[in-house]
Formats: sequence, C-alpha cells, structure tokens
Amino acid sequence: MGNSGSAVKVCTDHQGGINWLSLSPDGQRLLTGSEDGTARLWSTADSQCHGHFQGHESYITFCHLENEAAFTCSADHTIRKWDVVTGQCLAIYRGHTSIVNRILVAKDYLFSGSYDRTARCWSVDKEKQIQEFRGHRNCVLTLAHYSSRDVLEEEEEEEEEEEKVSRDLLVTGSTDCTVKVWWVSSGRCYQTLLGHTGAVLCLILDAPNRELFSGSTDYTIRTWNIVTGEQLKVFKEHQGSVICLELVNRHLYSGSADRTVKCWFVDTGERIQTYKAHKHSVSTLKYHAGILFTGSGDACARAFNSRSGVLQKIFRGHKFIINCIQIHNELLYTASHDGTLRIWDIRGICKRNKRRLKKERSVQGRSSQKGSLSRLFNNKVGCMIQQENGE
Repeated sequence: MGNSGSAVKVCTDHQGGINWLSLSPDGQRLLTGSEDGTARLWSTADSQCHGHFQGHESYITFCHLENEAAFTCSADHTIRKWDVVTGQCLAIYRGHTSIVNRILVAKDYLFSGSYDRTARCWSVDKEKQIQEFRGHRNCVLTLAHYSSRDVLEEEEEEEEEEEKVSRDLLVTGSTDCTVKVWWVSSGRCYQTLLGHTGAVLCLILDAPNRELFSGSTDYTIRTWNIVTGEQLKVFKEHQGSVICLELVNRHLYSGSADRTVKCWFVDTGERIQTYKAHKHSVSTLKYHAGILFTGSGDACARAFNSRSGVLQKIFRGHKFIINCIQIHNELLYTASHDGTLRIWDIRGICKRNKRRLKKERSVQGRSSQKGSLSRLFNNKVGCMIQQENGE
C-alpha cells in the first residue's frame, strides 16, 4: 500500500460539483467549471480564486483555458468566452439545441460537440458559426483536431483538391459507436471509422504517426490509421468501459470502469502493466515524470510508479468522484464532484522517483558494461581455443 497524503490547500468556493479543470498553456492559471453554473479562475502562484464567471443558465459541463481567454460550455445549450482579467463575458455562441458537453480550441477555431448529435465550428473572435458537422445518429461526446499537413504526403494532398483552402480536420466520437473525421472547410465527412460496438468515450490523436486511439463502453481501445481509416489494432483486456486515455512515448495508458489502468506498448499492442488498487472506476489519469496519477470514483487520487506498477501514494480527502486532475510545478490539482479543488504537494514523490530512475539507469549501465566485458572475455577465450586447435 502507498502512503496517505493530505492536501496542502482545499478550495471550497464552488456551490456544486466541479466537472472539469483546465490549465493555461503558460501554467499561471487554472479554470474550474461547475454544476453551480459558474466557472472560477485560480492562480497557480498563490492558489487563490482571482475570477468568478457568471452567466450560464445551467450547469457547466466542460471548460478550456487559454492564456488570455477562458471558454465554458453548458447544459443551457451555449458556449461562452470570458476575459480572464476582467471576468467579462466576451461572446456567447448560440446554435446547439441540446447540452454542449465538449469544446476544443485550435488556432482561430472553436469546436463543440453536443447531445443534439452535431459538432460545430465557430470563429473564436466572433459569435459566428462557421460550420456544422451533421451525420452522427447520437450525441457527440469527444473531439480531436489536426491538419492534413501533419499526416498527408504531398501527392496525397493533391488528391484532395476541393479541400485545398483549408486542410483542418475534426475528429468526433459518438454514442452511436462510430468515430468520424470531417473536413472543417466543407463539413464533409472524410472517414467513418467502424468497429466499436459501444459508445466512444475518449480519443487520443498521434498525428505524426497517423494514428488515432479510441476508448469505448465495449471495453476495447482501437487504433486507427487516420489517413486510410483502417483499423490497426484492438486492445481487449479491460473488463469495463474505457473512460480515459493518455499517450506518452509510444506507451498508451487506459483508465477503465473495471477499476484498473493498463499500459500498452503501442507498436506491438502488448499490455505491459496493470495498475490496481482503485475501489471504483478510474475517471481521469495523468502521466508526469515517470509517475502515473489517477483519479477515481472512490474519491481518491493515486500515484503509481509507471514502470513497476507499484502504488506509491494515496491522496485522500475528497468525498465524491474525482473528475479531473492537473499537474504544475510539482503540485497535483484534483477537482471533484464534491465541489472542492484540492492541491497536493508531490515534490517528495517526484524526488524519490527521480532517484529511483537514476539508480536503475546506473544498474543498467553497470550490467551493460559487465555484459560487454564478458563478451570480450569470451571472444578472447574463443580465439585462444581456436589457436590451440590450429583453426
């Protein structure tokens, strides 16, 4: 068992559960979106609340933070953009006819997915809808974005003449069991990825390797070639819905309702580690400095040695499911349905892990050196025997 940790700070400003937690690219701020219909802005320097965004008419499902602007989406069918300095609402994006459950900001685009079975693209600077992606038979749960420049060769790009103006593509995962890839400029569906037999809950994109990973309620993770639409591999060992994914150095981490996280080597499809100890579904995970941090429906966060799978620490204090975690400056931030944001010091565990990694490298180095000396000795013995035998 791991050691139990206590939070260095507990932020209780929200009056409802926190559904999402976003960290700004510069690491200076955090944004929380809550069941109370508000979002709050926190400084990572002093852990104080420096902004309170009010205006949504229902609960906030998801939020996204840039350095100068914050975005929230809600069950009130709208998306809002906020000034992080003044707290002023800068734009309201209207058009969806049901709960907006996911947003994604890329370049000058704002993408959204909704229970109304559509995804939409908006201009970030204007309250104008640019494109609507219609074709899913059920709600859109998860989004990813990439440019064809990242994945297509020049000759392949020439084949897509009608899409020359904009090479941006949107990926959507739905409860209709499909993943779809869309041209942003035209709204045309480029690929429909078929194979899952349950709702698609999460997506991870690896554009340089032309790969997309999707996790589903059918207990599987599937890998796809995002250019051809070909299904490459199926990862089948989970015994429950796959809720969250993280990709690090060709290692894929998957959190599941079966109370485990599994680590897979992407290139072979081999499952190389299983992380146990959770007493409920694994709702969120994050890799940091050789440590795998998880949040669970059992109200605990945990830290595992990513290589050995050994549980190193349990973070107790939340009362309900942990919906999201972030890490910055060796502080762990956990946001829960109990309405609190908790901050934990992970310097000790990070330091111990660095020492362990250094020791492992040293042992491997000595082992490699011994192996080289042994091979050198054996080669010399072999040569002597050959000489004695007159070979």
